[in-house]
Amino acid sequence: MPTVMVGGAVANKYLNGGEAWVRLSWVLGLARLGYDVCFVEQIAASSCVTSSGGPAEFEDSANRRYFDSVMERFGLTGSSALVLEGSERTSGLAWADVLQRADAADLLVNISGHLDIDSLMSRLRRKAYVDLDPGFTQFWQVAGVPGTRLEGHDVYFTVGENVGTEASTVPAAGIDWKPVRPPVVLDQWPLTESRDPARFTTIATWRSGFGTVEFEGRSYGLKVHEFRKMLELPQRAPGTFEIALDIHPGDSGDLETLQSHGWRIVDPKQAAGDPDAFRDYVQGSGAEFSVAQGVYVDTSSGWFSDRTAGYLASGKPALVQDTGLAANYAVGEGLVSFRTLAEAIAGAERIGADYQAHSQAARALAERHFDSDRVLADFLSRAGVS
Repeated sequence: MPTVMVGGAVANKYLNGGEAWVRLSWVLGLARLGYDVCFVEQIAASSCVTSSGGPAEFEDSANRRYFDSVMERFGLTGSSALVLEGSERTSGLAWADVLQRADAADLLVNISGHLDIDSLMSRLRRKAYVDLDPGFTQFWQVAGVPGTRLEGHDVYFTVGENVGTEASTVPAAGIDWKPVRPPVVLDQWPLTESRDPARFTTIATWRSGFGTVEFEGRSYGLKVHEFRKMLELPQRAPGTFEIALDIHPGDSGDLETLQSHGWRIVDPKQAAGDPDAFRDYVQGSGAEFSVAQGVYVDTSSGWFSDRTAGYLASGKPALVQDTGLAANYAVGEGLVSFRTLAEAIAGAERIGADYQAHSQAARALAERHFDSDRVLADFLSRAGVS
């Protein structure tokens, strides 16, 4: 049986069900294609915390318990490992078994370059980097900013489908970037009826840990900057607008401004803290409304959200900020894009005027473009694995 190792962050994204789904979609999708899949994550001792956020030993950490529960929930306990950096301590597979799996692997799928343990990486014959943050990754690479972990891979993929083409201003950074769409295991994301079709939701972090990107005298903003352009939307568009929002107490002014303009704000850890809760939140929504990171928008990167793919698969129309989507998708039915507040208002009205048609179009779009069977079979072929 052909084997694949997938590297990515779940324990490091403690209580973030959406981030867990990104990695699960790859693991479960590859397994559907008949591959023996092993998921490996590394974590620093400094990242290990208690449930209240204090420091913890690896074995006692909330991160490890979260990792174990997610792996068990999806039948991956015997094919996964959480590794403490700088040691051979693991949860799940023993370190010796991880190395043995690496020796046997036909390919490493390294999501965001997460894995970089030398003794593990040196055993892997072929390595594919999967970029989830187009613009950030490439600008940092060109600027020589450490931490991109691009070195040592054989082939490079990005969810920014326009990167490396004339449609986008993201620099290729000397790399032949191949586009890849977010895979969705459709059996895990069935079409669901909407209890409240007029309820637009999303799950978001107000400020990413990346910070504003500066490149060649230009600043590229974050999601916070794009949301601020849409403050008036709940007051001017039909429906209700809700965000499961991770926002720092220091941004209390922004939180108050959102609420005063009619935005509903809920706790993302309560609403979407594990994969099941995240999926329930998405499928309990009528549609998605979301902006994107400014860098994705301003560079026309073609970035597409794995979260939005889950909404579409569930039959939830998506009203999302344009990142150059028209170069790759038919937008306007099921998937509606906007660049201005006026376009967002019109998009909400358009979805509300014929919700059923948009719902059906959303699912059809997911089946056509994001079905993991198709996405990952194509990925493996272009990664050089038959």
